[in-house]
Amino acid sequence: MKFGVLVFPGSNCDHDTYNVLDAVAHQPVTFLWHESTDLQGCDAILVPGGFAYGDYLRTGAIAHFAPVMGAVKKFAAGGGLVMGICNGFQILTESGLLPGALMRNAGLKYICKQVHLRTETTDSPFTASLSPGEVLQMPVGPLFCVIDGRTRGRAWYASAARAALRRRAARAGVRRRFAPHQLRHAHAIELAREGVPLNVIQRQLGHRNLGVTSIDLQGIDPAEIIETVHSRRPPMIPASVGLTLPRSRP
Repeated sequence: MKFGVLVFPGSNCDHDTYNVLDAVAHQPVTFLWHESTDLQGCDAILVPGGFAYGDYLRTGAIAHFAPVMGAVKKFAAGGGLVMGICNGFQILTESGLLPGALMRNAGLKYICKQVHLRTETTDSPFTASLSPGEVLQMPVGPLFCVIDGRTRGRAWYASAARAALRRRAARAGVRRRFAPHQLRHAHAIELAREGVPLNVIQRQLGHRNLGVTSIDLQGIDPAEIIETVHSRRPPMIPASVGLTLPRSRP
């Protein structure tokens, strides 16, 4: 079964989705760019989360006009499998592929916790292996949890996350001391290597001024991390994909 993962400017878990299908589920998978209408013979389409096109209106308000969504609508109308993850779910509602609309939560605060969902129907491809009334525990928001061992399903605290990242870095051949924040520095330097202007990198990182961005580019050199990432097998999408770059004047 071949899967397609949509990529919009601003998608932020497209690579995660790809890697789960490829490395965990061992299924053929490909990225599908938002400007394309070719679904490349995929049997299932996944719409990942993230703020597609920046979504200054609301999530999905712009993304549902993308050429790829026209192809996805035809695919779904023909019985194709389509799943939306996080904000990808709202893109599906904005596109009319799912009924209704999403509303802001009552407290207007970010929610990150475990919730329980009861299986109401089992006549869809996504619930066919469940039993009516079966209760599933699901995380709301990017709540990290342990996926194996005796503590499976429990919250994954920051200290455990840092330790796990250090172990993964060591396995990948990163010899220098590693901390999660260095990923931001690595991302900034990668953008600079691709020729992305400094003011665009500033906006991407959310810095208030260019001075802070300059520190990210000069203070720490995570070249070893970048080279390790580049030595991995494909797929690799340039770090600047999805950024709006200033057009050069003629």
